Amino acid sequence: MSQRVAYYDVAPDGMKIMMDMERYTKKSTINRATRELIKIRVSQINGCAFCIDLHTSDARKMGETEQRIYCLNAWSECTFYTPEEIVALELSEHITLIPTKRVPDDLYKRVRKYYDEKQYVDLVLIINQINSWNRISIAMGNTVNEK
Repeated sequence: MSQRVAYYDVAPDGMKIMMDMERYTKKSTINRATRELIKIRVSQINGCAFCIDLHTSDARKMGETEQRIYCLNAWSECTFYTPEEIVALELSEHITLIPTKRVPDDLYKRVRKYYDEKQYVDLVLIINQINSWNRISIAMGNTVNEK
């Protein structure tokens, strides 16, 4: 990987905060596969190649299928995502595209059918965390090298 700035060295206190949040989200009760699907889909929306590469690799390592990874950008047309994953992906798109999509009450109610109040907050934090990572990665010029 190449990057413009060695930001972990330049701003270690700020990056520690990011890593602390990452540790928090990993301890949530949100299913790991769902977390990775969220990270991939948000990274697709934001056009962050580095994060797409990282999280598709992580998803494959945990047994995610190629079909489910490849079809994420068209998840609403697929029958192989669970209802919990579907509402999490929809929420991810709405939060990532919040200036135009917002988070309508009907979506909140559908999410709450599958996730309790704490899990809803954790979903929002996971989605915001990957949006932050995407923006850091893109701004710092992170690039993906062929493996």
